Amino acid sequence: MKELGHNDKIDGVGASFKENRRQMGLLFRYLVVIFLGSALSSCDMQGGGTIHSQVSGVYPHLAFYNNEGECGTGAVVPWAGRLWVITYGPHLPHGSSDKLYEITPDLQQIIRAESIGGTPANRMIHKESNQLFIGPYAIGSSGEVRVIPSSGMPGRLTGNARHLTDPSGEIYYGTMEEGFYEVDVSTLQPIELYKDGNSTQGNIVNDTDVNPQKAALPGAHGKGLYSGQEVLVYSNNGEAGPEALTNFNIEAGVLAEWNGKDWNVVRRNQFVEVTGPGGIYGNANPETDPIWATGWDHKSLLLGVRDPLTGWDFYRLPKASHSYDGAHGWNTEWPRIRNIGIEEKPDYLMTMHGMFWRFPGTFTANTSAGIRPRSAYLKVIGDFARWNDQLVFGCDDSAQKEFLNKRNVKGNIEGPGQSNSNLWFTSVDKPDELGPTTAEGAVWISEPIKAGEYSEPFLFAGWDIRSAWVQNEGKSTVSFSFEVDKEGNNVWTSLKTVKLKPGEATDIVFSEKETGEWVRVSVNKETKATVHFDYLQKDIRKTSVDPIFSGLAEVNEDSSNAGLLWGLGDNRRTLGFLAGTATDTGFEETDYYELDGNLNLVKKEDRQTASFIRGKFAIPKNVVTIDEASVLVVDDNGRRWRLPKGDEKYTTLVENGMLRLCREVATERDLFNSAGTFYELPAENADGYAKIRPIASHNFRIHDYASYRGLLIMTGIQSELPASSEHIIRSKDGKVALWAGVIDDLWKLGKPVGEGGPWKNSDVKEGEPSDPYLIGFYDKRSLVLTNESAVEVKFKIQVEPIGHGPWMTYKEVSLAGGQSFEYEFPISFQARWIRFVAEKNCRATAWLKYE
Repeated sequence: MKELGHNDKIDGVGASFKENRRQMGLLFRYLVVIFLGSALSSCDMQGGGTIHSQVSGVYPHLAFYNNEGECGTGAVVPWAGRLWVITYGPHLPHGSSDKLYEITPDLQQIIRAESIGGTPANRMIHKESNQLFIGPYAIGSSGEVRVIPSSGMPGRLTGNARHLTDPSGEIYYGTMEEGFYEVDVSTLQPIELYKDGNSTQGNIVNDTDVNPQKAALPGAHGKGLYSGQEVLVYSNNGEAGPEALTNFNIEAGVLAEWNGKDWNVVRRNQFVEVTGPGGIYGNANPETDPIWATGWDHKSLLLGVRDPLTGWDFYRLPKASHSYDGAHGWNTEWPRIRNIGIEEKPDYLMTMHGMFWRFPGTFTANTSAGIRPRSAYLKVIGDFARWNDQLVFGCDDSAQKEFLNKRNVKGNIEGPGQSNSNLWFTSVDKPDELGPTTAEGAVWISEPIKAGEYSEPFLFAGWDIRSAWVQNEGKSTVSFSFEVDKEGNNVWTSLKTVKLKPGEATDIVFSEKETGEWVRVSVNKETKATVHFDYLQKDIRKTSVDPIFSGLAEVNEDSSNAGLLWGLGDNRRTLGFLAGTATDTGFEETDYYELDGNLNLVKKEDRQTASFIRGKFAIPKNVVTIDEASVLVVDDNGRRWRLPKGDEKYTTLVENGMLRLCREVATERDLFNSAGTFYELPAENADGYAKIRPIASHNFRIHDYASYRGLLIMTGIQSELPASSEHIIRSKDGKVALWAGVIDDLWKLGKPVGEGGPWKNSDVKEGEPSDPYLIGFYDKRSLVLTNESAVEVKFKIQVEPIGHGPWMTYKEVSLAGGQSFEYEFPISFQARWIRFVAEKNCRATAWLKYE
């Protein structure tokens, strides 16, 4: 099967002509922008003079749609003068409605006629044959596309690797259900090495049933594939079976290697990326170049590196986000390590658990220095590349199925009518410019430790403030010794030792002078213990709002231009907007509008769709409680959590259903909007509210929000509509408007703030802990604890730094009747949750303020 697309001839155009055309296009762009001024602020003119609307680096016309339950971006590769992209559906080993896309330099999108779909995320450039292998496609140096049909190579294609014995003539393919093939790069003839777990099944398969009993390897949901050092390395990032759907910390996943005859299990954890310095080309020196693997468990991130002589070494890094957790592996879509530099200056970018990382291309067990956090992000990124001096991120934005991500606080809201995703174009510096790098992770969580046993090395460099919570859960006094590898050369020196009695906990703060690339811990006696590291980047954001949010109605206004949103199905590819006016007490509809791929907002007569939106997307009431103390959320498992409050007016607006509280705007995690703060909320199968992370606080009355073509769309605009701009989209009739951006614009709202607590004038029972109250990720934090009883009461202030770990006593305070304890937490103090326990029945207030 070989067919050229209708635009392929452009590759033959002379370079000088194309350069002249580019220069003319730039001049034209300059003149038009001067002439039109801010009226074209949401448009970008490419080299050919074509005007495309863009918002925050997303071009809506480039959005990808399919007819499946999910439309993720599987791979993004510059090749033959174009950008090549594949999308995937959720479980489609025999093909799907997904496409192979060819993006031209002037951002024209060509859907290749050769497309056969499936669930692909593999990509490799084979230098000897001068071909890009991406999904089931082989693309030549002139852009010609050949296809390997799924009938000959069934499976969800997850990785490619160079062949162990014939690297110039064959390549490997691996599937998510442990199917392995070797393919002739000339004839594209596949030879089956191991049968794919789906090969006798159709496309409609429950993802928990896809790890066959006779599989060669444990785990499920394959991700990475790479070769070198005479082995083929493969990773599974999940587990089959019903327990994996609800319990995030069971044994899951695998890292394994094949020597051409037999498989060997390297480690039984959830692993994803497997690569090396050669990236998508394969290692230049396969006998000696390292192989890297990234993964995670319930304690932290994992990083493995393979040496040809000594085998695998493993390291631990902290997690910025827990939205990627989940034993089934579905929440983690193809994290990558990829070179985004230029030929003379490589620059490796690693994506893992919501953090951009700087990764050293020389990383080995003896040269392990240089891993650094860059910034936190919210988008779900399946692949990325540098193209035309920009970064291009392929995202997983809006899944129709929403899978297991249902919860009471969302009500019975439907998913989008049709799955869609998009590319996100940014500057090469964007990975340094988003959210704070605050992160945490453990080497041990309530587990037995042998005397003299070292923990795995944990990353120690790259943050402003570093601390560790240590709790001795054993029956005797134990010394915990910390050592550091200062240079990343595997030479360890003593840092400090702390001695803890049985049941005792302490918060260790590391000074600026206590440096090193890695830290590890050991104990002098057998015990049970927790050692958890908290790392903080000073939040330099202000509480003032970035101008990109101008036009949103503030909470103290009496009304807003508002409405309900839904991405339409049936290939309509527009966003439905049931518009109206939201007051403090109710919502009055006006008309129905639709937003198209060119960002035209137009009134429509469509009573059926308007009725559907009205019924299925009504904002639920009585799903959270805002009382005098704080915001109380009871999750779907009956667990109680308390969050800070913002402006008091939010209480009325929430009670009257005037504010959307929770919605999925990136696949398989939610955006939670509570009392003036946006939070990233993991799915319940990733531990949900226990791992909630505040993004930013605001003072807006945001009525609804949704994902559309890679954009975050919000309603709740000032009643006197602002002028159109890059972020304000006014309707053609001038009566309604929407705000548009990307989810990662939310960091620009400003740092999280708020106040409240678990008790306010509350009747407290002896020995009964208060509800957990969020204290992690905030900046200036103060406490006023008041005993409102007539007798003296002793209070314990307890913290939980992990989300699923043990509670630890931070302080004990005795207060006479009517006495208050005022305390300002040091900036070095870090924990996720705080609670209070009184030793007597009493009346008390525990009030925390975050500024």
